[in-house]
Amino acid sequence: MAYKILAVGEVLWDMLPSGKQLGGAPANFTFQCRTLGADARLVTRIGDDSLGAEVLDRFRSLGLPTDAVQVDPEAPTGTVDVTLDGAGVPHYTIRAGVAWDRIEVAWPAREAAAAADALCFGSLAQRDEPSRSSIRALVGASRAGSLRIFDVNLRAPFIDRAIIEESLGLANALKLNDEELPQLAAMFGLPEGTREAIAALAGRFGLSLVALTRGPGGSLLMAGGSWSDHPGVPAAVRDTVGAGDAFTAALVVGTLAGRPLDAINEHANEVAAYVCSQPGGTPALPDKLKILTKPSPEVGP
Repeated sequence: MAYKILAVGEVLWDMLPSGKQLGGAPANFTFQCRTLGADARLVTRIGDDSLGAEVLDRFRSLGLPTDAVQVDPEAPTGTVDVTLDGAGVPHYTIRAGVAWDRIEVAWPAREAAAAADALCFGSLAQRDEPSRSSIRALVGASRAGSLRIFDVNLRAPFIDRAIIEESLGLANALKLNDEELPQLAAMFGLPEGTREAIAALAGRFGLSLVALTRGPGGSLLMAGGSWSDHPGVPAAVRDTVGAGDAFTAALVVGTLAGRPLDAINEHANEVAAYVCSQPGGTPALPDKLKILTKPSPEVGP
């Protein structure tokens, strides 16, 4: 059996200049976890509308389970207007009052959380109730020893210090980028210096793993007092949509598989670079980037 990974949060349509693409960090993450061989699923909520029906069709075509996708009878399926700057970096206008703001704790969500080897959640889907309470309840339902990774994913104007602090308290791992670290440093009075700030966050919130992505500058990982600094992998950038989510997927799968920190970092950068070279957030990975995820008796999560 492959590792069980659960994501909880938003699914939506990114309305890109080239047309709509399935989006939402948790959805992108879930797809890439499955591409890497994990048994991954997403707890989310869509509207009872044509866009929601398209989400289900797209999930099926991607091989994603739909049993934890809730259908809201009133709120619409989420959409985001996406524009790309000259460097291919996306800028988002996120619609409010949509179905993924109304995620509920229901079967099979709680059952999946209790069985998960890793659970990934972010800050954006906690912008409103009842999703905020539901996400926290599902994280709390995860078993002892599971990897609980908080993907900060700050998106103005939905940035709330209390939500971030409480989420860090629930997590034992953190993924953020080099634009988000200064914001967290200002929020929590962290020391100057990248490694010093990361170490302070880990110490304050009891994090066993912290991953900092730096776009084309690679990434910095810290786990158990050890560091891994990777300079990044060159890529012919088509767009950067979903690259960070793919990095997180490789990070989680590699961690569960007990791979060395440098190997995890190398692989995650290769995966992210490939996604940058493809349109949209859910390109299938080539075989050379896939790794085995079957657990061994000697390695726990």
